[in-house]
Amino acid sequence: MADGSGGSGGSGGGSAPGGDAGGGAEYSEFDPASAGTGVAGGVYGETWVYESIVGAVPGVDISDRLAVLVQFVLFEAGLLVMAAVYDLPGAILPGTAAVLVAAAGSAFMLDIGSRARGPGVPPRYRQLLFASSIEVVLGVVSYVLLLTYLFVWDPRDGATLFVSLLGEQPPVLPSALALLVLWDVCYRIGTGWWAAVVALWRSLTQDLHPAAATRMAAVDVRTLGFGVLQAVLVPFVWGHPFLVAAVSGHVLAVAVVTSVSLYLLRK
Repeated sequence: MADGSGGSGGSGGGSAPGGDAGGGAEYSEFDPASAGTGVAGGVYGETWVYESIVGAVPGVDISDRLAVLVQFVLFEAGLLVMAAVYDLPGAILPGTAAVLVAAAGSAFMLDIGSRARGPGVPPRYRQLLFASSIEVVLGVVSYVLLLTYLFVWDPRDGATLFVSLLGEQPPVLPSALALLVLWDVCYRIGTGWWAAVVALWRSLTQDLHPAAATRMAAVDVRTLGFGVLQAVLVPFVWGHPFLVAAVSGHVLAVAVVTSVSLYLLRK
């Protein structure tokens, strides 16, 4: 993905900037020439894992917008073909909703990442947001909990969500695609939560210049939108209280945390 932020921020390896009221911390500009291998508008360690993977594919050099479009078209085409071949019309709407959430999540991540690498952004904030890869850990935890619910807990009550979408004997290929899309959604959920938590930490502890504060407010607005977007999944898991509570609780938590961060930025 070739598109990125026009002005990249300071090195992620810097120490946490001072937050004392006596004088704003001065943040060094990011120097691509001295930072190592570039990827997706930043450098390794200054990007989401999602960006790093795409940027590492040999010969792939496309715009962010095209990357998101390709992602959506490939997943949606696979979904429609398999629904037709295996006669699974009931999987089309919930599958399309999940594919949309994943693709829109990619667009939000790319936009947030570009802005978070801009000038004046605290290096420690960028380091926590990108280099820690905590969003992957949270995504894995979400995915493991989801699989445990789908294949261990849900079957105890008879008909399961997976069976209702893919039939009593789920075909192998549609099942594999469904699990891949679910991982993509879980990764976006983990990313959204981590972006919200780090945003609140940044707003509480970092002394930002007005221009940087404006940039960070734009990041928080997009993080909020990123979280609220995932609420479209709720109607498709209705009747499964655990999943309804999990998705709704995540959306509410992201909304509350990012709203507090925005409030602190604008005080």
